[in-house]
Amino acid sequence: MSVFPLFVSCPRGVEPLLAAELAPLGLDALETRRGGVAARATLEAAYRACLWSRLASRVLLPLQRFEAADADALYTAARSIDWPGLFAATSSFAIEVAGRSAGLTHTHFAGLKVKDAIADHFRDSGQPRPDVDTEHPDIRIHLHLEREHATLSLDLAGDSLHRRGYRRDGVEAPLKENLAAAILLQAGWPEAAARAAPLFDPMCGSGTLLIEGAWMAADVAPGLLRRRWGFEHWLDHKPVLWKRIRDEAVARRSAGGLQAPIAGCDLDPRAVAAARDNLARAGLADRVRIESGDALEATPAGTVPGLLVCNPPYGERLGAEAELVKLYSLLGVHLKRRFGGWRAAVFTSRPDLGQRLGLSADRIDAFWNGAIACKLLQFDIRAPAAAAAQTPASGGADFANRLRKNLKHLSKWARRGEITNYRVYDADLPDYALAIDLYATPALHAHVQEYAAPKTIDPARAEARLREGLAQLQQVLELPAAHIHYKLRQSQKGDAQYTRQSQTGQFHTIVEHGCRLQVNFDDYLDTGLFLDHRPMRLRLQREAREKRVLNLFCYTGAASVHAAVGGARQTLSIDLSNTYLEWAQRNLLLNDIHSRLYAHPPAAGERLAPHAFVRSDVRQWLADENRLSRRAQFDLIFCDPPTFSNSKKMDGTLDIQRDHGELLRHCLGLLAPGGTLYFSTNRRGFKLDPDLAAVAQVEDITAQTLDEDFKRPPPAHRCWALRHAPDAPSQDTP
Repeated sequence: MSVFPLFVSCPRGVEPLLAAELAPLGLDALETRRGGVAARATLEAAYRACLWSRLASRVLLPLQRFEAADADALYTAARSIDWPGLFAATSSFAIEVAGRSAGLTHTHFAGLKVKDAIADHFRDSGQPRPDVDTEHPDIRIHLHLEREHATLSLDLAGDSLHRRGYRRDGVEAPLKENLAAAILLQAGWPEAAARAAPLFDPMCGSGTLLIEGAWMAADVAPGLLRRRWGFEHWLDHKPVLWKRIRDEAVARRSAGGLQAPIAGCDLDPRAVAAARDNLARAGLADRVRIESGDALEATPAGTVPGLLVCNPPYGERLGAEAELVKLYSLLGVHLKRRFGGWRAAVFTSRPDLGQRLGLSADRIDAFWNGAIACKLLQFDIRAPAAAAAQTPASGGADFANRLRKNLKHLSKWARRGEITNYRVYDADLPDYALAIDLYATPALHAHVQEYAAPKTIDPARAEARLREGLAQLQQVLELPAAHIHYKLRQSQKGDAQYTRQSQTGQFHTIVEHGCRLQVNFDDYLDTGLFLDHRPMRLRLQREAREKRVLNLFCYTGAASVHAAVGGARQTLSIDLSNTYLEWAQRNLLLNDIHSRLYAHPPAAGERLAPHAFVRSDVRQWLADENRLSRRAQFDLIFCDPPTFSNSKKMDGTLDIQRDHGELLRHCLGLLAPGGTLYFSTNRRGFKLDPDLAAVAQVEDITAQTLDEDFKRPPPAHRCWALRHAPDAPSQDTP
């Protein structure tokens, strides 16, 4: 049987594994190159590579390599190949182009030149021009460009070999099947499977790693489900030989047995449904178990240690980044606690997050998932006793003790005041710089914010402290990981504090002093409710009966809700964000209070709805109202501006230290006689303009607006009550 050259391509980083796989299939003269392996093979070995290679992307038969400085040279060389000797004119074909060339910068144009050359050669031979089918061609021609050279090859597989046939058409997974197989091979799964050790994927997605692992263990050829092959329309194809090789694979599948327990779980029910569908198509529905579940609550498959393998999400948004930090931090703790003695293989594009696991990788291999550079981190998970022995004595014990102490004290205080949402910890210990708020929805949720560590702190130490803190928090509060919501809090620029960080759209309803309010734990840096303003909201609720209330920088309208529930005759709330104004409307509606949202400030003298929201720059709205000859008058004004904002929706910037004097004078201009203006800020080091004392009675009420959960450490929260001085001059604006 004649021997011919082949180039077998694969994902980058997989080349050595591919060479080791191809040798037993009968290929020789193996030479690893970037992106694949060059070899020599008989037709039988080429068939076996197509059917049995778990790692290959394509099996290419080079037809000609030539210099192609420009499109004309490419066309001339392509036209010289004996295309009618390779496939019939009745067969459809397509051109695939890869690589780069200085003279051929447009791959689509290069493909068109090769197509024209093939069609012209058939016509020159007196045959009809074959049809082009880019979707399902009978013959696929591969053009590879490399600097001034080009190589034309026949793709024997016809379509990428990672498409095994068990995934529905048009559905792609984040991890291609041949890369999943490479991960399993590098992690030593075949050897573990031979010992009937279990395989478990706690973040299985659509089940790719589990299916590939099951097929390896059961001796199933990865190409058995494929219905089309490129070589079937190749004129040198030998159907009898191919049938014998395929029948042999079918017999091996029937004789093979799956002894190793294989299981997985995923938090997304849609992924679980897709995985089960893929399992059924792969013939594994009754042999691999996949359940809905959180990776951070998963338990081992089987009774003996095995291989845990996973491909965690990569994370591209700020909110996803925070979720990844929590995931990796708690995953390492959970693995030590429940998977002692197991081997773990974590495939990630974020090796920087690997150290957050708190496990020491004994092997790191580089692979490419498409254009994304990734690492495969492998660990031996210490058995629980050994893990406990190597954990530092502190291990978060100090933090856990403080958390328990705070919880015991504050839970009693909260029950007495019928408070269900409060701060239980606020960087009480310098090493654990966390702010932890508890929310009853009624299920308990913990919103955890980590204060960014100064540059003088060793990052590894900060990561270890966070890992310990999250693990102890989960244990002390007995919370599922899904109810712990982690954020990294650092200095915000502009309106970044209010910028969407995730897209969950999950809102929960909490109750505060008889008011129902929506909170969102994941999509924004804050939840939609500032817990330190709880006493201030209660004060507004108690003072609002039959009053006209103005809420400036209203955010999600919690203060407006309290005023309306307290019997306010009118509430007017001003903010610039459509998102938060709509959220505020929903909050009022939760309390059976209807309101109207005005997209622009109403015209002078226009009668507003009893409970109204206006989208406007607060400073501009105040200035415009103060210019009116007949100003609106309010009995209660609540002004809680951001410390700084340079939102694109407003003119200029807002710096509350610089601008609060003018802001409060304008507020006083709308304050009815006998009314009260409440001003609050969380800017550290803030100093109130002493000249305000000339136009108003100013009372520092900070101590009255701090509940027990915000008295430690010394808070940034400050609050003042301003009232018209008996002999104050008019606030008319010139």
